[in-house]
Amino acid sequence: MISSMFCSAMATIRDFDPLNSTVPATKIEITVSCRFLVYLKLTLNMCLFLLSVVVLYVQGLGTKEWREFGRTEVIDNTLNPDFVRKFVLDFFFEEKQNLRFDVYNVDTRSSNLSKHDFLGQMFCTLGEIIGSTGSRASSGNIPGRSCISTMQLCANKLDKKDFFGKSDPFLVFYRSNEDGTFTICHKTEVIKNNLNPVWQPFNIPVRALCNGDYDRTVKVDVFDWDRDGSHDFIGEFTTSYRELSRGQSQFNVYEVLNPKKKGKKKKYVNSGKVTLLSFKVESEYTFVDFIKGGKIISHHTICVLYVCPGNPSQPTSLHYMSPYQMNAYAMALKAVGEIIQDYDSDKLFPAYGFGAKLPPDGKISHAFPLNSNTENPNCVGIDGVLEAYFQSLRTVQLYGPTNFAPVINQVARCAAEVTDGSQYFVLLMITDGVISDMAQTKESVVNAASLPMSIIIVGVGPAEFDAMEELDGDEVRVSSKGRFAERDIVQFVPFRDYIDRSGNQVLSMARLAKDVLAEIPEQLLSFMKSRGIEPRPPVPATSNFPSVSTSAAQKARNMHA
Repeated sequence: MISSMFCSAMATIRDFDPLNSTVPATKIEITVSCRFLVYLKLTLNMCLFLLSVVVLYVQGLGTKEWREFGRTEVIDNTLNPDFVRKFVLDFFFEEKQNLRFDVYNVDTRSSNLSKHDFLGQMFCTLGEIIGSTGSRASSGNIPGRSCISTMQLCANKLDKKDFFGKSDPFLVFYRSNEDGTFTICHKTEVIKNNLNPVWQPFNIPVRALCNGDYDRTVKVDVFDWDRDGSHDFIGEFTTSYRELSRGQSQFNVYEVLNPKKKGKKKKYVNSGKVTLLSFKVESEYTFVDFIKGGKIISHHTICVLYVCPGNPSQPTSLHYMSPYQMNAYAMALKAVGEIIQDYDSDKLFPAYGFGAKLPPDGKISHAFPLNSNTENPNCVGIDGVLEAYFQSLRTVQLYGPTNFAPVINQVARCAAEVTDGSQYFVLLMITDGVISDMAQTKESVVNAASLPMSIIIVGVGPAEFDAMEELDGDEVRVSSKGRFAERDIVQFVPFRDYIDRSGNQVLSMARLAKDVLAEIPEQLLSFMKSRGIEPRPPVPATSNFPSVSTSAAQKARNMHA
């Protein structure tokens, strides 16, 4: 039996390698400890010594399938084991990364877990570990930062490739791989009609350049740009991070060599020279650094826009309250809310409805609390938001129009009061209609872009949301009255693009959350960097570990079955 199980996780930030990851990720090291394990198995009236091991399982994205990720070493003769072997996982803010820690007493040398005695288990998410107050988070020599190198190069007397005796040169950097291949990691801009170009300084992550091996070969190709894409090869040279880190010196003047020319011409010397003008390395804080310093993403405002006509008790309504499955509004709320609540200390969400007639006099409101409490619109957890949403459907009458500006301005006013980096606001808006006040909304977004806030808009239903794309500043920054937004803070997606064809709602929700939340860390970092705000020191760890008893473990298994 197990009286109680205590697990602590130490998250150690590792550098992100953008070339070996399809999606940017921070490496997290988890160290596990257990406290007060109790194992009673009497044989000849004697209590056997405990040989404990912890097995980590991770749950597939959008599925209920658990797969074993790894195991700790076996520690004997202690009820309070501190395991040395660490679990290293990729952290994605935009995913709900479910984890399960199983504790066993090892009876035999077999790797088959069924042959060992199960003591108990604990469920949590990776976000809860990172986001928990007082989590035992520590870092290496550079606390949680990714090192960024900045360099500038020039060239002299490059070969002439164009008809009129000039070239349009640019550089392509490649990092060598263990198998002898090369992976592109940077391209410079093209300098037109110049055999002695000076390229602009550029930034590249150190990991992208050398993957931690300072002597790894870095190959640089020099090309002459052609409009049709058939760029002419001028030559190449090799270097390394260690050489580049010496900065401007005789070591960093490189001959550009063309192997074909060298093989054909006996008097061939080179196709020009490239010189390193400057090289420096700086470290940048990561999203996890700010999380470790306290609950900065502590304000999440959730808004539901009641535009769709029809009776919520009828299947034709987008707000249909089916006893068998969630409607699109509820799915969007749950998908996004379950992730962001891991980073909210009090788990209180101010939730509002927009575009409805309220009882008893049918007054139209574009800002009413879902829980009907005008003094305190907070709902406890995302489950509390869902409960308030469904309850409101029974009392209000759906109405329009779809005005976004009022709620954006409301959250912006709150964010404007806290610009020291201690808090960050996330506004989630779910709507089935096209924006009615686009001009005012653009102005609101431009104003809010200078504040510590992000806006997520999820469109549900069959409406044409083309106009919404204007707010999502990925390609063209939002502007109003000739003024552009300081940064991109809006992410818009139509939910229909994420619905799984097989009807798997869990997978649909996971896909949605992954996309709409992916930009939040970068948006937060862009605000902090623009204001010169550094993370606060990590919150001191507490001695109170999460505990799980055998009965609680069984309850958890039932909940996650």
